[in-house]
Amino acid sequence: MHELDITQGIVNTALQAGENAGARKIRSVRVKIGAFTGVEPHCLEFYFNVLTKDTIAAGAELVVEITPLAATCSACREPFAPQELCFKCPSCGSPEVEITSGRELCVESVDVW
Repeated sequence: MHELDITQGIVNTALQAGENAGARKIRSVRVKIGAFTGVEPHCLEFYFNVLTKDTIAAGAELVVEITPLAATCSACREPFAPQELCFKCPSCGSPEVEITSGRELCVESVDVW
């Protein structure tokens, strides 16, 4: 159900962008989703096809870009990619880290004509 609400927001954003551009058709919608969001891309695609039916976005391609989880150690400032949700710095062992990537969830672009 989580993905349905998210997809509705994506569709609303795309339709508003299409309307603002005076578009007759939306060809594609590009979204960026962080690996740490827990969002399932195949669920987004399913709901996208259902929610865009009978709109100017019907048949549009949903392009999903997954951004990997990345963090920076607050103690030694070393950037790293957490593995299996282990958030200890591999350089100094500190558990104090800042997530710098992987929580994104946004519409990057809407291709219209």
